[in-house]
Amino acid sequence: SHPSGVYNGEEFVFEESSWSFINRPKKLWHYGLNPLRMSMWVEDILDKFMRIYRFQMHDYAFSSNERLLHALGGDDFTRLLNQTIDEAMQKAGFSQKFINQVVCPAMRVNYGQGVTIPGGFLAGAVSLAGVQSGLWSVKGGNKLVCSGLIYSAKAEVIPGTVVITELFSTGDPVKLYEVTYNTSSGLTGDTYDIVVIAAPLGRKMANITFRNFDPPIPEFLNPYNQTITTLVHGRLNTSFFGYRDPQAFHLGAIFTTDSPKLFINSLNLEPPVGDTGTGGKLPLPSAVWKVFSNEELTKEQLNLLFSSYDSVKVKPWLAYPQYSAPEKFPPIVLHEQLYYLNGLERAASAMEMSAIAARNAALLAFHRWHGHSARVDQEDLHEKLKTEL
Repeated sequence: SHPSGVYNGEEFVFEESSWSFINRPKKLWHYGLNPLRMSMWVEDILDKFMRIYRFQMHDYAFSSNERLLHALGGDDFTRLLNQTIDEAMQKAGFSQKFINQVVCPAMRVNYGQGVTIPGGFLAGAVSLAGVQSGLWSVKGGNKLVCSGLIYSAKAEVIPGTVVITELFSTGDPVKLYEVTYNTSSGLTGDTYDIVVIAAPLGRKMANITFRNFDPPIPEFLNPYNQTITTLVHGRLNTSFFGYRDPQAFHLGAIFTTDSPKLFINSLNLEPPVGDTGTGGKLPLPSAVWKVFSNEELTKEQLNLLFSSYDSVKVKPWLAYPQYSAPEKFPPIVLHEQLYYLNGLERAASAMEMSAIAARNAALLAFHRWHGHSARVDQEDLHEKLKTEL
C-alpha cells in the first residue's frame, strides 16, 4: 500500500516514508509508545467483543442491545458508551497530540466525525482497528459479501415500499403480521408469524409504514451522518498540500485532523479492482482518487485539489449513525414477534455488526417462540462457558 500522511489544513504533521522500515522508528519519535499501547487497548476491547461469537455458537441470545453489550464487557462497556473517544483515551493515558493526529483522522475517514464521537467502546475501537495492518478486502469489491449472503440464504428480494399491518385474530393469542409490498409490478404481500426489520427506521431511510399497532411503533430519531464520496480521475494538485514539485509527492493516502480550514475528511488513491498492490510504486500523475467529505465538493474546491481532471463521480450516502454521548439504543423487540436489527449500529457501524445483530435476532425469535427462556439474557456467560468442555 502507498505511504500515508496526516494533514492539518496547513502542513503535514506526520508523513510515512516510502521505505517501510523507517516508519516504525519515525512513529516512535513522534508519538512514543502511544501507537503500541493503542494496539493493545483496541485488542483488549475487540477480544471482549469477540465473545459474542462463542455465545451465539452456543445459541445464547439477548433481548436488548444494552444486555448484549453488558454480557460482553460488563459495566466497562456500558460506561464507555457514555464517553467520547477523546475522554476515554485521555483517561487511558494517551497523549492529546496522539489523539488529535492519529485517532481523530481515523474517526474522520471511518465515520466522518471527530474524536467527540462516543465509544471508548466499539465505534472507536472499530475505527482504530481500521488504521492497523492485517485488513482484508474482497476481490471484485466488498459489495460481493452482500450479494453472496443473499444468494446463500436463498432469499427472495422484492424491491418496493412496505406496509406492515398487525392482524387480530379472534380467540387466537398468536398475532399475525400482514406485509404488503408496493412494487413496480403492483401490490403483493403475505402474512407472517415473525417479521424482522433490517433497515434503519427513520423517514430518510426505510420507507416502512406500520398499521394497527397498539401502542404504535415509534420512529427512532437517531440521525444518520451523510458522507459524500467523490471519485476523481485526474492529477492531484500537490502544491495545495505544500509540494511545489509533483515528482517529490509520494503519498497515496491523506488523512486529516479536525480543522475548520478543511473541506475534506480524507483522500485516497484507488487501485483498480483486482489490483493486489503496486509494490510501493509512486502514484501515477493521473489516477483515480477517492475523496470523503461531509458536503458535496464545489467546482472551486475540486480545482484546488486537482490541477486537472477528466471525470468526477459523486455518491452521497447516509453511511452511519451520527454518534453522540450518551448513546441510547432502540429496542430489538418492537412488538410481540417484530424484531429490529439496526439499533446495534449505535455502538459501531460495520457489516459485521449487522451480521451479529441478525444472528442475535434469529436466535431471540426462535427462543421466544418456543419459550426457551434459559437461552435469553443469561448473565456471566463468559465464566459459564469457560467451565464447559
